[in-house]
Amino acid sequence: MKLIEIYEYLNEVSPFAMQEKWDNSGLIVGDFEQEISQIALSIDVDEPLIDSLENNTLLITHHPLIFSGLKELDFAKYPANLIQKMMQKNISNIAMHTNFDQTHLNDYVATEVLGLKITKKDGFVAYFDLDEDFEVFTRKIAKAFKLEIVRTVACHKRVKRVALTTGSGCSLMRSLEADCFLTGDIKYHDAMEAKSINLSLIDIGHYESEHFFAEILEKHLKNLGLKVIIASSENPFTYIHP
Repeated sequence: MKLIEIYEYLNEVSPFAMQEKWDNSGLIVGDFEQEISQIALSIDVDEPLIDSLENNTLLITHHPLIFSGLKELDFAKYPANLIQKMMQKNISNIAMHTNFDQTHLNDYVATEVLGLKITKKDGFVAYFDLDEDFEVFTRKIAKAFKLEIVRTVACHKRVKRVALTTGSGCSLMRSLEADCFLTGDIKYHDAMEAKSINLSLIDIGHYESEHFFAEILEKHLKNLGLKVIIASSENPFTYIHP
């Protein structure tokens, strides 16, 4: 099957036109006329992943390997070092990022991972209602995402209206209609701002909240007649308990 046929199918599953202006979803590396023998799914691209793949593989990732324009291809530096290895093995790459967040990822995490019913959807934000002690709710979230540590900003003793954005969503804080926000990549100044606007935060991690990408997309690709494998990259962070 040619890469262009797979691309067009992916565009039906999650239209690339839905991506944010700053995003770079779509074909990252490859040729639309390339014949594809198998598909691999991963949240990111890393060297061990490339080494493990067969030649002529189409690697579909959540995060784009190239976000902005490259001024040089220095094969000793990231991301050119990975692009060089991909070209040597004729590995192509398509990214499905902010378009997939809106059409699939946030909904899946809310309903399938957390087991909660979405009461409202607004772009990248899924809302659900409950009435639960904040610490009890936090422990449930930690278990669902298999978090070794949980960073929180506790502004409420009970959680009633929750907003969820997988990955990194703190730029959306000011527009939320919720008393608790689940997202990743929470920075110090995000936490300070959240306290000032009385918004509780639970950091669900970037990788931890988005690595479901591969298992979601795999279900949509089974009808293509190609071998599809989940070959996710590793979380770049490790956690040391002193």
